[in-house]
Amino acid sequence: MSDIRPFHYAFPVDDLQRAREFYVGVLGCGEGRSSAQWIDFELFGHQVVAHLVPLAALPARDTSAVDGDHVPVPHFGVVLEWTQWHALAERLQRLGVRFVIAPRVRFPGLVGEQATMFFHDPAGNALEFKALRRPEQLFARQEPTTATLR
Repeated sequence: MSDIRPFHYAFPVDDLQRAREFYVGVLGCGEGRSSAQWIDFELFGHQVVAHLVPLAALPARDTSAVDGDHVPVPHFGVVLEWTQWHALAERLQRLGVRFVIAPRVRFPGLVGEQATMFFHDPAGNALEFKALRRPEQLFARQEPTTATLR
């Protein structure tokens, strides 16, 4: 996975200063270029860009059921290394971030076992950060069992 190229993702926010405080101050992102309408952030080696839009133009939110949770959709984030994920989870808890889905391990003992957490930025954009216990299983498929077929 070390040959993966950085991704670019642009997302709407209704307040650039609050976005800056959250992405730099809470998540620890580096700040790149900016204007009165957008800010580039370095998010674990990837480029994410907050674009200023009116509050009324922010996208609708929904959820999808995953492993007993109501996962916010849409969402974005980064797949971290196991120790990076735990360090970020501790930092967010220490800073009092309110979680949509608190840090936990999903699919324990199964293919794709992962640590995951969900929270919102100040504009309501949902973020997920995860780490796989076995990173090579990022795209592995779970074979159905009789329990999952019922």
